[in-house]
Amino acid sequence: MSLPSHVEIVIVGGGIAGCSTAYHLAKLGKRDVLLLEQGKLTCGTTWHAAGLIGQIRPNRNMTSMSKYGIELYSTLEAETGLATGWKQCGSVNVARTPERMKVFKKQVALARSFGVDVEEISAQQAGEIYPLMRTDDLQGAIWIPGDGKANPADLTMSLAKGARNGGVRIVEDTEVIDVIIERGRAVGVRTANGDVRCEVVVNCGGQWARQFGRLAGVNVPLYSAEHFYVVTGAIAGAHPMLPVMRDPDGFIYYKEEVGGLVMGGFEPKAKPWKVDPIPSTFRFELLGEDWDQFEILMTNAIHRTPCLETAEIKMLLNGPESFTPDGNFILGEAPELRNYFVCAGFNSAGIANSGGAGRLIAEWIVGGEASSDLWDVDIRRFGGFTGNRKALSVRTAETLGLHYAMRWPRQELETARPLRTSPLYDLLAAKNAEFGSKNGWERANYFKPEGAATPEFGLGKPGWLDWMIAEQQATREAVAVYDQTSFSKLLLQGRDALNVLQRLCANEIDVPVNKMVYSAMLNGRGGFESDLTIIRLAAENFLIVTGSAQTVRDADWIGRNIAPSEHAMLTDVTGLYSVLSIMGPNARQLLARVSPDDLSPEALKFSWTKEIDLGFARVRAARMSYVGGPGFELYVPVEMTRHVYLALLQAGADLGLREAGYYALDALRIEQGRRAWGAELGPDETPWEAGLGYAVKIDKATDFIGKAALLKAQGQPLRKKLVTLVFDSGEPFAWGGEAIVLNGETVGEISSVGWSPRVGACVGLGYVRGDGANVRHDGTPACVELWGDAVPVKLYDQWPNKP
Repeated sequence: MSLPSHVEIVIVGGGIAGCSTAYHLAKLGKRDVLLLEQGKLTCGTTWHAAGLIGQIRPNRNMTSMSKYGIELYSTLEAETGLATGWKQCGSVNVARTPERMKVFKKQVALARSFGVDVEEISAQQAGEIYPLMRTDDLQGAIWIPGDGKANPADLTMSLAKGARNGGVRIVEDTEVIDVIIERGRAVGVRTANGDVRCEVVVNCGGQWARQFGRLAGVNVPLYSAEHFYVVTGAIAGAHPMLPVMRDPDGFIYYKEEVGGLVMGGFEPKAKPWKVDPIPSTFRFELLGEDWDQFEILMTNAIHRTPCLETAEIKMLLNGPESFTPDGNFILGEAPELRNYFVCAGFNSAGIANSGGAGRLIAEWIVGGEASSDLWDVDIRRFGGFTGNRKALSVRTAETLGLHYAMRWPRQELETARPLRTSPLYDLLAAKNAEFGSKNGWERANYFKPEGAATPEFGLGKPGWLDWMIAEQQATREAVAVYDQTSFSKLLLQGRDALNVLQRLCANEIDVPVNKMVYSAMLNGRGGFESDLTIIRLAAENFLIVTGSAQTVRDADWIGRNIAPSEHAMLTDVTGLYSVLSIMGPNARQLLARVSPDDLSPEALKFSWTKEIDLGFARVRAARMSYVGGPGFELYVPVEMTRHVYLALLQAGADLGLREAGYYALDALRIEQGRRAWGAELGPDETPWEAGLGYAVKIDKATDFIGKAALLKAQGQPLRKKLVTLVFDSGEPFAWGGEAIVLNGETVGEISSVGWSPRVGACVGLGYVRGDGANVRHDGTPACVELWGDAVPVKLYDQWPNKP
């Protein structure tokens, strides 16, 4: 079949993600769209997917996406005339342990807040809903009546027909072998049947998305693993409306199919499919049976549904599916290449997620930016290093295994570590640091006493709490040193650097040399694309300091907003400088012992910086404290960091100097009311809602992105408002994400929470919505849903007791 020489949009990949993207582009009026599939539609992984479709997701936007997907699937057959196999049979999730049941209770509270119909039920009720199941060892369950199942291949064909009805052209048996790139933009694709020029390329390549991305220099970090399920013969009691059932403590799921059961799961130690590259000829193919790998799932399934012990096993299906390093799928425009979008890496949930994900990527393509906060799935959360195939292989074995495993608060992924380390890593490890990982960086979470073991995970007060409190007290009462080397650091230079930042930033950036400015970077809706600190090093040189996870995202946002005619060069200098934060009332006295420079408040005012001697080194000192109170940030050339750190330790022994980690840092910034991007701040939150109007200069001479939206919203009722929550009692320990209940109504959720030694209880931050967003809170009684219990708290617009 001949191909057109030019179209507006080319979609590569004809699985459910590609067909959903095509369908939604057509719905948005994009008709000049070509979908290319190397084999036949669904021939990669879609055809053998299990087809479970649920709504429970960890946050509001992802839940909205999954709810939309179900609405789409339930009406698609009527629209296109092609059957989808959609059945709203509901789903029941069962809990074997008290801890799992507590997690379910939290999910119920949040899901209801997000508009999902969900009910906590007893083990007996679960058995009535799913009679094939043994229930004598269950703690309880949850019932989601709106969930369902579909036939993946039929569903995809129905989406494809809807796309064709909207004008999309779909061509099978056409492998894309290269991407045509000009001036940093994707402008076409190359196939064996000729080139097709276009304005946009969309990589919906499924498990081929990583190797296809590499053709264009785009990192799509995913890796295939073998995924198993059995198909049984007929089983008495298995009928078409039998609900989907999940037993995460047994790592297993079930759905009815043709009078029997499909039973699969996610074994704790998964089996990566070590084939690289994956042949383009791998179509409608499966891998060999592996009963040893499947044994733990089969054993648990026979326990949960004894009928499987005597049921006919028609086949053990082994079909590879792709998984990502953090278990979330990948969406968005590639930071390496303009007009190249990705929608892939669905971690065995492509059928459930693709309906909504197809709409989201279509809206992104047409609108020029994401329509809502999609940070959890944004491709820019990954640095280039995440494309390492050895790391992807070992991480996939872990992330697949955690799909149903009990995920404890503050539990860290363990594989492919350590990778990115501070010059102080070995020194901190020798002082019993317990490390966490952020964007590949090893960071000290807390420090254990000599000989202490790492505490077990749990849902109550953690075993490390007393150690963290000691670090907090050192910060508030003496002095503490925090290694914050993982901060992202970007250098913007050139005669137009100031103009670029003035246009991107809501605050005034035209400040004297050595001044530090905190500012929002906003999108067109007035939401936070980032919050960052900028140091003016010289008239045309600016050091931009932002969160550890945001390196790629912020560099991409800044870079795409530099006009071709502007002379401004952005360089990632994260690896060139360490940051040591010296916090506490003795911070200035400590620095005076190692530096001859005057660091008094008169000589170095708050939010100002200057270069100083420290030991034998030259460093930039900034009077700044993320945790509140007195403090300094030291920007140290990476090769001098060990020297500076050791000089500080030697000089501070009698001042109460103590190493401190990120758990203490986070809890102290919450106590102080400091916001964090990705928690309190994101593309859906405005400065007015976040209480950060002071960081906006709405009347500055230069227009900035988001200004029009802020002016329009100014003085209008707030959709939501950030408040401080102070727990009434020191007994409960919250972890974040708990539902906030005001006047009997769920109005939001906790975005961040930590322990405050100042009050001997937890203090949190969170948004309240509706009427509660437009009244003053000065100790308003409320409660949070903590593992199913209503825990009293007080709400404050401005907490009067913060340090």
